Amino acid sequence: MQLHLVVNTFGSDLQRRYGEKIYKLTLHGGFSCPNRDGTLGVGGCTFCNVASIIDESIQVKSISEQLATQAHQMKKSKRYLAYFQAYTSTYAEVEILKNMYQEALNSADIVGLCVGTRPDCVPKEALDLLAHYQDKGYEVWLELGLQTANDKTLHHINRGHTFDDYHQTVQKARKLGIKVCTHLIIGLPNENKQDSLITLDRVLTSGVDGLKLHPLHIVEGSIMAKAWRAGRLTVLSLEEYVDIAGDIIRQTPANILYHRISANARKPTLLAPDWCENHWQSMNAVDNNLRQFGVQGSAIGDTYQFKL
Repeated sequence: MQLHLVVNTFGSDLQRRYGEKIYKLTLHGGFSCPNRDGTLGVGGCTFCNVASIIDESIQVKSISEQLATQAHQMKKSKRYLAYFQAYTSTYAEVEILKNMYQEALNSADIVGLCVGTRPDCVPKEALDLLAHYQDKGYEVWLELGLQTANDKTLHHINRGHTFDDYHQTVQKARKLGIKVCTHLIIGLPNENKQDSLITLDRVLTSGVDGLKLHPLHIVEGSIMAKAWRAGRLTVLSLEEYVDIAGDIIRQTPANILYHRISANARKPTLLAPDWCENHWQSMNAVDNNLRQFGVQGSAIGDTYQFKL
């Protein structure tokens, strides 16, 4: 499958610019989250169980050890991005952040940083630090977990921030030249396709460089798991997800990079939907939808064909 022919993917963009495939190595910096430690709330977002996306046990290893272990497993690649993924990876004093980020960048095969965090936990000092690394020539991405632009939904899923928090952080980051990748969840409770398209429009209006699309999936250990078991929560079918994701991508300008168009989890952690266990099933389905009904940007007359 050559997904880059219908979507402007982050991976294809990196390969064009670096002349080789660049992989992300996911890191656990031992950070917490203000939505878990009592600063904003406890229990976290209703959909969240970090163990479903990253091995919690790796946080006992140093950043350099985590990088070395994963790089050894990816013998075909020579250069990587260090991806601080777990929890809120700007939620610490700037000196702690600097030590962790620098430890990652000290590896000769690391070309840059991707830092995942919440829109309301990115102080000026953290932005200045990221801008400093970018000025030194590193690839730097600030990955913001927005999920939706609907404040009612944000409250319902216990995010603890508003769309305005996101908007303000994006403005500050882009003013410093820091690239922003925004995470969006399709299929949140009480949201439909129109809600997802409104979220896309508001995100594009704020300014963004990359997007990640995730289907809502129910994982063991999350608050949503209880509602799903009680029959109070439904999830999208693969066909419904592909229909919405396809329309979102078609309404996305060609210059925006898609870092992800689906997501997966493994059983027994994954409870529903079953199709989320097979990452390539949803990837192929979205690819087929785009080939049939139009590529990225086609709904807005932006039909640049993406090639390596």
